[in-house]
Amino acid sequence: MSTIVHFDIVADNPQRAKKFYEALFGRKIEGPPGMADYFLIDTGDFEGNKSVGGGLGMRRNPAQKITNYIGVDNIEEYSKKVEELGGEVISPKLVVSGWGYLTICHDTEGNIFGLWQDDKDAVMEV
Repeated sequence: MSTIVHFDIVADNPQRAKKFYEALFGRKIEGPPGMADYFLIDTGDFEGNKSVGGGLGMRRNPAQKITNYIGVDNIEEYSKKVEELGGEVISPKLVVSGWGYLTICHDTEGNIFGLWQDDKDAVMEV
């Protein structure tokens, strides 16, 4: 069954937003190696158990908002389903080397969401 596996918060100033969210929620927010201006947010439930992963990064366009990513087992199949059901794939499948694949979509109401497929062997072709 699919579920939200990650969320991204976008910011005009990621360092300022990082400081804000660390102070507000007391969460550890650290940058993964090799990624400038992108941070991973350590999340947990009320009992302290690991929870949905989060990220914080640079806003790429003025309309960009918080995006939830739904985990799927086959991103191509789900991208096709999105379009068959009246949604729109607005970003082609992207490789996040060593992590997996993502794509960004609109639902039938114009809401943006992402699809995510885990694959530790994913490699960006050069």
